Amino acid sequence: MFKKKRNLVAAGILVLLAIATLTASWWLPVSPSIIDSTQRLLAPSGDHWFGTDHFGRDIFGQTVVAARVSLIVGFTVAIIATVLGTITGLIAGYYKKADFIIMRIIDGMLAFPSLLLALALVAALGGNMTNIIIALSFSFWPVMTRIVRSAVLQINTLQYVEAAKTSGVSDPIILARYILPNVLSPIIVQGTFIFAKAILAEAALSFLGVGVEPSTPTWGNMLQEAQIYISIAPWFSIFPGLAIVITVLALNLLGEGLRDAFDPHAKGKMKKKKSRFGKTVNAA
Repeated sequence: MFKKKRNLVAAGILVLLAIATLTASWWLPVSPSIIDSTQRLLAPSGDHWFGTDHFGRDIFGQTVVAARVSLIVGFTVAIIATVLGTITGLIAGYYKKADFIIMRIIDGMLAFPSLLLALALVAALGGNMTNIIIALSFSFWPVMTRIVRSAVLQINTLQYVEAAKTSGVSDPIILARYILPNVLSPIIVQGTFIFAKAILAEAALSFLGVGVEPSTPTWGNMLQEAQIYISIAPWFSIFPGLAIVITVLALNLLGEGLRDAFDPHAKGKMKKKKSRFGKTVNAA
């Protein structure tokens, strides 16, 4: 998957971002928590690379520290939604009786936009990181369930699975040994996309004022505070917004790279063909 430069760049951005957030306290030139009313809304400079906010805090440091919350929320939501969706998808795809019940529940949940469902859950549970993770996991779990179920339905009819059933192999062993390894590809790819969607959703919830506590630096909270000053201090909103765009774009590119790498039909698609001018060209 890393043969393409864009996939390598995307992975490098994510690794660099993770390292930067984990080591922020060691190398940041200015502490993002320092409030200085004399330094309010300063434009980007050598002392403050991204400028300062309405409290005189360094925006660069806040953007780096805020990435920690977004990455933690996105990664945790992706793991929880993937595990829950994999379990329910395996059960729904393998057992016909359970399939009807599970899929009716999934269809009902998918009738609501994921962000709207998460917003309702956070409003009911309260705005903190734990509740946001629970709400977003619950919102993205149905998508993973449908994808895993679809893959299981295809694999369930293959000869080696039928042979295992007729040989008396127990259902848990069939699911764990014969089916799950063959559905890992779509699971991993979709998990990457859920990671990106969770970061966007967390930023949206924080921007709407129902996300992480306002005292905690997050990209959504920074954008919510910056909207008042967008005409006089555009850098206040530009840099957190760019951080969201770059991170989500890197995750989407990584997900596409994983999909191409795991797609069994992708290999061998590129073949050399002769053009009418006698030159060789790559054709998909």
